[in-house]
Amino acid sequence: MAMSNLFLSPPPPLFTLTNKLNRQTKVTRPRRASFTIVAKSQNNKNNNSADYPDRLISAVCYFFPFIDGIQYGKYVLTQFTPIQVLVQPLVPAIKIFKSFPFNGFLVFLTLYFVVVRNNNFSRYVRFNTMQAIVLDVLLIFPDLFERTFNVRDGFGLDLMMSLDSTVFLFLLVSLIYGSSSCLLGQVPRLPIVAEAADRQVL
Repeated sequence: MAMSNLFLSPPPPLFTLTNKLNRQTKVTRPRRASFTIVAKSQNNKNNNSADYPDRLISAVCYFFPFIDGIQYGKYVLTQFTPIQVLVQPLVPAIKIFKSFPFNGFLVFLTLYFVVVRNNNFSRYVRFNTMQAIVLDVLLIFPDLFERTFNVRDGFGLDLMMSLDSTVFLFLLVSLIYGSSSCLLGQVPRLPIVAEAADRQVL
């Protein structure tokens, strides 16, 4: 009798079975994607990505060592007119920079403590600023050489002219390469100074 009732009883509705299966097989999706996005946003200040304000700030920093070392171009500028034309727009800034003897030191302190040591700026800005600072610090060596020997004629003068012209051309190439690379969003790595800048920027 029980067996006959089992076979004669109507089957359960189809939607009831479907709902039970759905409740049993429901899987919770992981939230890994949202965590990845948050982690990425927290590390934006520590990578080398650069938006347009960062590019502009970094490009402007390379003018500092060039303007500070413009005196080394006295022989090149008198011999090559195209370079004079290239430097001519910077003359007002050069006059202001050279009007006070401690301007270079004040700019150095400002860039180092306000930009390089400030983690609110991206690593891109701090690295390029540090490269410009290291490049400016290296100008101490040709200055010491000139003050030590102070030659006025002969072979010593030729050597001094060659040294000054080499320093100026290196500053000019560094300015063009560094600023143009920053404006394009690339990371310029100047010879001699790049590794020193890396060690200072954490």
